[in-house]
Amino acid sequence: MKKALKIAVAALFVMLASASQALAEKLEIVPNQKVCMVTNMVFPRDQIPVQHSGKTYYGCCENCKQTLSQDATSRSAIDPVSKKPVDKAKAVIAAREDGTVVYFENKKNFEKYSIGGGK
Repeated sequence: MKKALKIAVAALFVMLASASQALAEKLEIVPNQKVCMVTNMVFPRDQIPVQHSGKTYYGCCENCKQTLSQDATSRSAIDPVSKKPVDKAKAVIAAREDGTVVYFENKKNFEKYSIGGGK
């Protein structure tokens, strides 16, 4: 019985640590042109624009430009709130402190994600 209680308490601490880490995640909306939409990273300088079907996507190099032009999957992401596909050219993009980005359908979803600690 004591062993089971210790395991349950340890599991609770792990869950609380994970929750507090998620709540501590800081996201900042960034301009789309600062994001390589293939590597899903934000950069300090504007990226290379790629036109496709009347929309503008951005890549950091010639390989990313080619990928955006030829691979439809590179031009979309899944909104972590709605779980729906979102076109990266139309997305609200938020950067994490490590430079990786998250794509949202709209600012409301970004705010919901930010308030919910990434949930």
